[in-house]
Amino acid sequence: MNKANFIPVIGLLAFALPAHAQSSEQSVEVETPPALVVNGAATLASDYRFRGISQTNKAMAVQGGLTVSHESGLYIGSWASNLSGWGTFGGANMELDLIGGYKAQLSDNTTIDVGLTWYMYPSGADKTDFAEPYVKLSGTTGAATLTAGAAYAPKQQALGRWYFTGLDAAAGAYSDPGDKEDNLYLWGDAAIAITDTPITAKAHIGHSWGNEGLGPNATSVTPTGRYWDWSLGADATWSNLTFNISYVDTDISVRKAAYLQPSFSKGQDGSGSIADGTVIMSLTAAF
Repeated sequence: MNKANFIPVIGLLAFALPAHAQSSEQSVEVETPPALVVNGAATLASDYRFRGISQTNKAMAVQGGLTVSHESGLYIGSWASNLSGWGTFGGANMELDLIGGYKAQLSDNTTIDVGLTWYMYPSGADKTDFAEPYVKLSGTTGAATLTAGAAYAPKQQALGRWYFTGLDAAAGAYSDPGDKEDNLYLWGDAAIAITDTPITAKAHIGHSWGNEGLGPNATSVTPTGRYWDWSLGADATWSNLTFNISYVDTDISVRKAAYLQPSFSKGQDGSGSIADGTVIMSLTAAF
């Protein structure tokens, strides 16, 4: 190759090499995650159990939730379910939870979550609405995720002892109208993903402390004052669908359950305990 032909080739290479380098740099660029993320889910369940107690008189529940999370760790959300029989809520006989909080990463495998849940019953009994702050600490080790949590609701009418017995509530005779009490719930959860399967084994245990009577509209966050609840089960997940089967139970005795039953059952008919052990199945679609 003579000198006249060599110079243009060098020029072409000089032009092409930076372009190639630029192309390589572009190929490794990582897309910036959005500042806001929206997650939602819809669930069909054979029963709605809140801390071991049926909120649907052991009947099916349709539930749904939506959460908006910011990159700072702040989030807001809502969750709703139908109700039947846990007191006379009136209106839509529906629970609507409004949630707000902050989640932060303490280390590579530890997260803290602090927030507040406002439990409300649209078009129903306003005095049964209440606020409950919470804190959760979660950690992962291998395939296991462990969570410890505490929820403390300060003194409010919804948690008070307005009726001393279930029969008083069934008769509509207030024992101490306007009473305000607080409530504490401590719990622990464990989840272990089973390698090479879509299955995650799950366990839960919790303990409640609250009033021993019934509040306005014959409701109570902690029936019988204090009790344990627990569950054992498993999730099976395919794409955005999760099937769960769990055994849920409490240590509320038949006698104590009967004490509450006149107001807790649908139509106040006192049929069957809503605090006994049962198998619950649910199907959740995430989006």
